[in-house]
Amino acid sequence: MGNGTLAILVNSAMQNWLPSRWKARFDAECPGRRVVLLPDGALDPADVHYAAVWKPRPGELAAFRNLRVIFNLGAGVDALMADRSLPDVPLVRVSVGDLTDRMTEYVVLHVLMHHRQELYLRESQRAKRWEPKYQWAASALTVGIMGLGTLGAASARALRALGFRVVGWSRSAKQIDGIACFHGADGLDAFLRQSNILVCLLPLTPDTQHVLNRDVFAKLNRDSPLGAPVIVNAGRGALQNEPDILRALDDGTLGAASLDVFETEPLPQDSPFWSHPKVVLTPHNAADTDADEISKYVAAQITRFESGGALENVVDRTRGY
Repeated sequence: MGNGTLAILVNSAMQNWLPSRWKARFDAECPGRRVVLLPDGALDPADVHYAAVWKPRPGELAAFRNLRVIFNLGAGVDALMADRSLPDVPLVRVSVGDLTDRMTEYVVLHVLMHHRQELYLRESQRAKRWEPKYQWAASALTVGIMGLGTLGAASARALRALGFRVVGWSRSAKQIDGIACFHGADGLDAFLRQSNILVCLLPLTPDTQHVLNRDVFAKLNRDSPLGAPVIVNAGRGALQNEPDILRALDDGTLGAASLDVFETEPLPQDSPFWSHPKVVLTPHNAADTDADEISKYVAAQITRFESGGALENVVDRTRGY
């Protein structure tokens, strides 16, 4: 299949996504292959056989007529799926143990934070108030995981090992030992009615946009030591209806929220989420992608593909993930 150029297109100025860092890693992992950082005026588009990308703008990949595979450097492919001019070649999403472990850490951290009353305790510290409240066991809470792919299943198992009751929901039927799994539209309400803490790790598709809304919040289980239920969203920003979240927090429908993603990123300075007392906010770093692990993963996939092997984790474009 030849030794075509690998083009890197990363639209980010964040420290954890610097394009120069990705270029250095791919240069190290792809010896003998030309690696270019886009845009590059000296590049002949016909030479590009592979593209490693993050949030490319619509049309930025259309010129590469000899493209064979597109590798998405993060877990979410919604930015690519929105590009009507995207070349009709296999689109591969990242699935490495490092990313899964990091997301599991985030989910466990934030579930424990709400379970162990950290918002109250930190407020008590600021007020110099020594008034511990009754602390319940993990088994007193049910955590509901929306999305039972690689990330959701790993988080569910970790929470179960800590003693939480865990239920899961996905579009299609799944089976995970020790975890009650619901699926489809018919199973959603029963899943929500059991969930005291709702963790969302769904992919963003037209069907899941704004799935975290007031109707869903009102169905969550309120019969736990937490009182009002809690949501944790480490999926995509457009999964959440942000005005609904703020209203639900203010009127007590929700007790708290951990939010790693937002519809507009970086989050605008005037957003009420920054200072809301019931919100734990993180800057879309729940599962920071490790350039070392991802570059190795992509290089190995290219080598296997050029030897006639099959690509792993190819996105089903009809489903959007």
